[in-house]
Amino acid sequence: MNVFAYGEKALLIDGKQRRYLVTLAEGAEFHSHAGFVAHAEIVGRPEGIRVESTRGARYIVLRPTLEDFVIEMPRGAQVIYPKDLAPIAMLADIAPGVRVLESGVGSGALSMTMLRAGATIIGYELREDFAQRAKANVSSFLGSAALERYHVEIRDCYAGIDPELQVDRVVLDLPEPWNVVPHAEVAMRPGGILVAYTPSITQAAETRHAMASHRWTGTRTLEVLHRGWYIEGNAVRPDHRMVAHTGFLTVGRLLGA
Repeated sequence: MNVFAYGEKALLIDGKQRRYLVTLAEGAEFHSHAGFVAHAEIVGRPEGIRVESTRGARYIVLRPTLEDFVIEMPRGAQVIYPKDLAPIAMLADIAPGVRVLESGVGSGALSMTMLRAGATIIGYELREDFAQRAKANVSSFLGSAALERYHVEIRDCYAGIDPELQVDRVVLDLPEPWNVVPHAEVAMRPGGILVAYTPSITQAAETRHAMASHRWTGTRTLEVLHRGWYIEGNAVRPDHRMVAHTGFLTVGRLLGA
């Protein structure tokens, strides 16, 4: 039976579906307004258990998924949310062994998604604190072994990408991705894919303009809308609220010279 151990992460979910991410440690306790739960009550037991706090609050305990961790993890920068992470990984065709230049690593949400799919990442990040936060989050969720495929440099992608890298993919979360397109043309192999995440449509349009040459094919821009449904007995309807716009995804493939 695969039971919880000290050092692991656990997700506690209360009766109102509020979620709390903890790292299990000897002698530690999870505290809330509803009392506390000793970590020792979780360690040695399997996923799906129910525990009760000192004031009678009940929690289900599970291992966090990547989606859970992205939402709850420590962050220094705004993260790309799960509704966009999965489409980016699909649009960029991330797979084991693929070499990715990622710029704007932020808090590491996109990095974790691509590393988990087996990619090797060269990250360019302007801020040292963001770079350290991203590496800490990667190590925290995927384990220290993932850092062997994660190389973050304090670099300005607008100033250029090392041409000798010859990466398979360029994935950007930057204010001005169009300034990186010319650098991607010399640092990415023919047939490679560029994906840019941008909050505004004017940014996406400018990126498309930069890719409007014979060097690029299959260029397109899309956004992902996320609408849940309320299902309770015979009451079935769309949720009153939905996660609509977060960003635009622009993608294209590089051709030979």
